Amino acid sequence: MKDRLVTLVGGGGFLGRYVAQALLQAGARVRVAQRDPRQAWFLKTQGGLGQTQFVAADVTRPETIANAVAGADAVVNLVGAFAGDLTRIHVDGARSIADAAAKAGAGAVVHISAIGADAASSSRYGRTKGEGEAAVRTAFPRATILRPSTVFGREDQFVNRFAGMIAKLPAVPVLRPGAKFQPVFVGDVADATVAALRDPDAFGGRTFELGGPEVLTMIALHRWIAQAIGRCPSLIELPDLAGSVLASLGFLPGAPLSADQWKMLQHDSVVADGADGLSALGVTPTPLGAVAPGWLVRYRKNGRFADARA
Repeated sequence: MKDRLVTLVGGGGFLGRYVAQALLQAGARVRVAQRDPRQAWFLKTQGGLGQTQFVAADVTRPETIANAVAGADAVVNLVGAFAGDLTRIHVDGARSIADAAAKAGAGAVVHISAIGADAASSSRYGRTKGEGEAAVRTAFPRATILRPSTVFGREDQFVNRFAGMIAKLPAVPVLRPGAKFQPVFVGDVADATVAALRDPDAFGGRTFELGGPEVLTMIALHRWIAQAIGRCPSLIELPDLAGSVLASLGFLPGAPLSADQWKMLQHDSVVADGADGLSALGVTPTPLGAVAPGWLVRYRKNGRFADARA
């Protein structure tokens, strides 16, 4: 990756910052492209002088994408959303990025999708993610598609959301308690991205499903978080009828919940049997317990000064 220029579309986001850091450590030059580049300026300190560039780009405006990928050796699409015009973002935007990369002569493209991407999905998120994959394959057949399960890390909006609820509420409702997840560490997804970019001959044109070493149910995840932060709330396993009603209202105590997210919860987010995963990319999965306690400590009653045995 030494001195190769990689454009990260959405590079200032949760996953993007880790991909940027991994690329910078590998000696690559990184161009971060997003609607407001100032939101990614914190990455300036992660690399050497001139190693990081910033450019304004919007996936719904193809001309800005063409400018962002001009001269790039490789392109990574990290853009995703759970609300808004998902077709414009996940499908048209993904197509614009892959098409622009092809026209710019980029040697590699990595498209970040998600487990559950399926053009026939009942949820808008899953359906548009699946359609986006097809659009990318058409525009750039040798693209590498990465489908992570739920991604966790210090800045995530998944483990942290539940931890915040468990820390504040005496009783926490748990939707779809039996739903299964295979949480994957954000740093592992970043390393997988770099591996795919480093060797497009080996990994181009392939799809990888990325999951951690553990499969957890929703209720087991809540219990693990509660133990990790030393809290003992009542965990109330809600029946699906109650979950459906809450979803129709767009609200779960302590967090928003859309009807489309409820549809997504009807399906497990785990790596399919026989699918290529992290190991195929040379990455060893990181257990949740190996890294999460380091940042979850802030949810303990006395923060980092709490007795870990409490």
